[in-house]
Amino acid sequence: MQKIRNIAIIAHVDHGKTTLVDKILHFTNLFRENEQMGELILDNNDLERERGITIVSKNVSVRYNDIKINIIDTPGHADFGGEVERVLKMADGVILLVDAFEGPMPQTRFVTQKALALGLKPIVVVNKVDKENCRPEEVYEQVFELFFNLDATEEQLDFPVLYGSSKMGWMSTDWKTPTEDFTPLLDAILEHIPPAPYFEGTLQMQITSLDYSSFVGRIAIGRVARGNIKENMPVSLVKRDGKIVKSRVKELYTFEGLGKVKVQEVASGDICAVVGIEGFEIGDTIADFENPEQLEVIHIDEPTMNMLFTINNSPFFGKEGKFVTSRHLHDRLHKEMEKNLALKVLPTDSADAFLVYGRGILHLSVLIETMRREGYELQVGQPQVILKEIDGKKCEPIETLVVDVPAEVSGKVIELVTQRKGELLIMETKGDMQHLEFEIPSRGIIGLRNNVLTATAGEAVMAHRMKDYQPWKGTIPGRLAGVLVSMDKGQTTAYSIDKLQDRGRFFVDPGVDIYEGQVVGEHTRDNDLVVNIVKGKQLTNMRASGSDDNARIAPAIKFSLEEAMEYIQADEYIEVTPQSIRLRKIYLTENERKVNAKKFQ
Repeated sequence: MQKIRNIAIIAHVDHGKTTLVDKILHFTNLFRENEQMGELILDNNDLERERGITIVSKNVSVRYNDIKINIIDTPGHADFGGEVERVLKMADGVILLVDAFEGPMPQTRFVTQKALALGLKPIVVVNKVDKENCRPEEVYEQVFELFFNLDATEEQLDFPVLYGSSKMGWMSTDWKTPTEDFTPLLDAILEHIPPAPYFEGTLQMQITSLDYSSFVGRIAIGRVARGNIKENMPVSLVKRDGKIVKSRVKELYTFEGLGKVKVQEVASGDICAVVGIEGFEIGDTIADFENPEQLEVIHIDEPTMNMLFTINNSPFFGKEGKFVTSRHLHDRLHKEMEKNLALKVLPTDSADAFLVYGRGILHLSVLIETMRREGYELQVGQPQVILKEIDGKKCEPIETLVVDVPAEVSGKVIELVTQRKGELLIMETKGDMQHLEFEIPSRGIIGLRNNVLTATAGEAVMAHRMKDYQPWKGTIPGRLAGVLVSMDKGQTTAYSIDKLQDRGRFFVDPGVDIYEGQVVGEHTRDNDLVVNIVKGKQLTNMRASGSDDNARIAPAIKFSLEEAMEYIQADEYIEVTPQSIRLRKIYLTENERKVNAKKFQ
């Protein structure tokens, strides 16, 4: 029997996965007394910390009662489902975390389905039982029902359940009697999660994620499925398409705590990092040198959305970014494809533009945000859903949308969703919230979040996941208002913005550099209006009391990247640079826009 347990932690966004891992690390005394580690230790890149979500799955290991537990922290957002699908291959069991008030959510269903299909043994943790109006017993019933609906086996349905609060640092078998620490959870892992099995035979190991070091290059991470892997061992790399490349292992590492430890040999069942193998991709198999056998290739759900990425050709290009050419853009997107399995990049007719396919707006916006922080300048077009032809019919992706809102504003939400071809399936009361479930085309979700949050004064909680492809539902109304477009290049003045305030709301403050064709505000009507906001006040040598009133200007609306992606229409681009996000028309002069207007109808 090997003293190893491999476990993945799965849950919906914000149900407390990363906090749970933090507390396990603290509880198993991974840190010295004087070491200050802070919160959310595993969310180690800036974007993850700012948004409070996990984007990339990570491995750590802890020792408890002389048994090594490899823990894999996974993202909870369906847009990063590609991450979850491949790392579950490394686990023998999962801890399913559920919020004691919200219960199972769409993403919970999505990740649980993947885990049960792989035959993993679940432990259910009902987290956040210290919250007000939580309902642990009801949530337990819902989880059981979810498992049953997902065709869990008898053995999987007989899951142990623990209640607790990751934040307060305790777990217990009964939520009414809090314990002091995490012992019940770690005991449950040792008792219910099967030890990593050891399989005799020639080497097989699938690469499920990768790391990068500036000293040794790319590092392959995966679980040894059969046999042993040793330092300096000659191996065969079996590519996804079956091609075989001979290679050699230079160094081997296993995970200890938050770091890696160099070892001579790793037996099957353990997770390790391999240095020295060139040209590998995620999903390839490291196999025996003489008799290579391939493991089943990882299948990832297809992307549902695409966007046009192109070089920045606005009048302000190259002012803020370091990487501005199409070669830079091409190389960066192809580098991202190596580790981001759910992403696809295709060339277009133009050498300067690429079509990037992803899982959803969040998936693509994280890529754009990462690139802009690295110093790239680029422009992106309106997100488009990917259509398919099934049995001769045009079909589009349909999503399950779940909205929890205060009961008094639920009518507004239903109206907004049904306008976008959504169908209401379930409506039930959860505490003082109304729980609504819809089926809605993916196109309808683009731009919906803003409207729903506005209508509910920011109180709605929305989550959605891909369901399947269904026949085309017809046209969905786009943005209702037109935009204000600048007619001139220069610096905005308070005087001209003040005079035009009755025409709409502005996206720019006074004293900002703008260019012709930039979208500077939203019109009060449904057509676009060309405005001049760089004009100054004509000064005369006569002064009159009262005519020099100070301009009173409403604050400018500032878009986040996702809001801008949901806002723009087909004839507009978002210009993304390290310091700014600007909206612009694809054709900058009014004449060009008139000539090309037919293209976008």
